[in-house]
Amino acid sequence: MTDTTHDLATHDPEARAREIGPSLAQRADRIEAARTLPDDVVQDLLAADMFRTFIPAAYGGAETDILTGMAALTELGRWDGSTAWCVMIANTTALLAGYLPPEHAETIYCDPRVITGGYTVPTGTARVVDGGLLVSGTWAWGSGTRHCTWIGGTVRLVDDDGNPTRRDDGLSTPYVFFEPDDIDFVDTWHVMGLAGTGSTDFTTTDTFVPEGRWVQVAGATPVVDGPLWRFPFFGMLAAGVASVAIGIAAGAVERFAELAPDKIPQGSSRPLAERAPAQADLSRAEATVRSSRAYLDRALGEAWEVATRGDPLTVEHRRLIRQAAADAAQRCADSLVRLHRQAGGIGVYLSEPLQRAVRDSQVAATHGMVAERIHELTGRLLLGLDTDTGLL
Repeated sequence: MTDTTHDLATHDPEARAREIGPSLAQRADRIEAARTLPDDVVQDLLAADMFRTFIPAAYGGAETDILTGMAALTELGRWDGSTAWCVMIANTTALLAGYLPPEHAETIYCDPRVITGGYTVPTGTARVVDGGLLVSGTWAWGSGTRHCTWIGGTVRLVDDDGNPTRRDDGLSTPYVFFEPDDIDFVDTWHVMGLAGTGSTDFTTTDTFVPEGRWVQVAGATPVVDGPLWRFPFFGMLAAGVASVAIGIAAGAVERFAELAPDKIPQGSSRPLAERAPAQADLSRAEATVRSSRAYLDRALGEAWEVATRGDPLTVEHRRLIRQAAADAAQRCADSLVRLHRQAGGIGVYLSEPLQRAVRDSQVAATHGMVAERIHELTGRLLLGLDTDTGLL
């Protein structure tokens, strides 16, 4: 078994991602065909401590700063979008360690091989019973859950008649943690992009969850003190999605530049590299990658400075993070559609990595945290309109 009990005081996840990236690209076809991360890929990621980036130091994690953590996701995305996505979901879910009661956080996150994931939309139900909750439900979008050591899903508390209710302490929609044996997977993940993420449905029936092994994400108060837990959870998730999308686009730009000198379109005597439309769309795509990352880094960096001072983020900080993330994911996806057309016939073959990047980017851009409608939210706030910022 691979030893993963490393000293994370000097953990550099971006450098680790760069080291293992080429081997991920070599396995990309197999990852996609498996529709989940193969065991050897998971073991390599564990050995590189890629799942421990945002785990609190108190529980043996790296507690890495936000810019370094997001840069690692971008680097992974250059090589394989599905792998980057699974690491992103695991690392953002790990932020919940900072909100769990310490006894549960230690049980879950002190394991050096811990991987967590799940779905935060409340599609399950829970009834209050002695000592905890009795949970049933089905959740979609379980990215990476087949290799998780703990799996989460948000539930709505209901009474014996199935009507929504809440406890006296305000508990109403907790994200609860299950052991893998509590979960059954439903083989629903047959998709056009990010196929290797294994984002399948999962279900449980009448499963007991002990008192406190949950986080009510909206409005949760952190138990761990640190700048990472002054960021909104959903803002961190949006930034993670965008970071992966930027990486996918960066990898596609590099791949197009690699094939353009030798690819001669049918009916032409000049390679792509010498054709003005290809030059222009490649330049636009590169500009999109660079500008998207710059804006996201600036929004995150300014907020990080505030958080490291111990101050709460303002609504404007949160707005700019969500705006930058949505803008990045949408523009990167659009730029790759243009680039793919310029590649011509070679781009339609499944053996060509460029086409996978295009498909992966389209799926990434559909995520609710970066969807086009996010600009409606950020636009309302810019206009000073009354707006619900609970999930910002």
